[in-house]
Amino acid sequence: MIDPGLEAQVVAAHTPKGKPIHAHPRAHEAWLAMKALAARDEVELILHSAYRSLESQAHIIERKLKLQQPLERIFAASAPPGFSEHHTGRALDIGTPGCEPQEEPFADTPAYAWLEANASRFDFRLSYPRGNAQGFIYEPWHWYYAG
Repeated sequence: MIDPGLEAQVVAAHTPKGKPIHAHPRAHEAWLAMKALAARDEVELILHSAYRSLESQAHIIERKLKLQQPLERIFAASAPPGFSEHHTGRALDIGTPGCEPQEEPFADTPAYAWLEANASRFDFRLSYPRGNAQGFIYEPWHWYYAG
């Protein structure tokens, strides 16, 4: 069965293993413009994740349950299926070379500093800053296209 949410997405990038990363078309356009400006400023941005299906989100939760992580910890780091910003294709997990994907040390990189200073120009906002109202962990890599 074809994922109906995927039909509305475009290929925005590929993983190192060649798997396509899909994103909402407008988020993709904004991502390309933002990435290009960052490159002109000698900052390299990498797209690690964007659109995620309900099934994919469920697999993330299942994997963490198999590792015997407590539910409180799981849901502080991963939204339940149906509640993730990734289902829209507008949430991008962004990284930079030399930094482990989707890890807090990304906040200490020039790429993160660049995003803090410039992402809003492209209608991206940091979804989960420290102490966010949603109760999620700090995710400096997770940026949402609100345009």
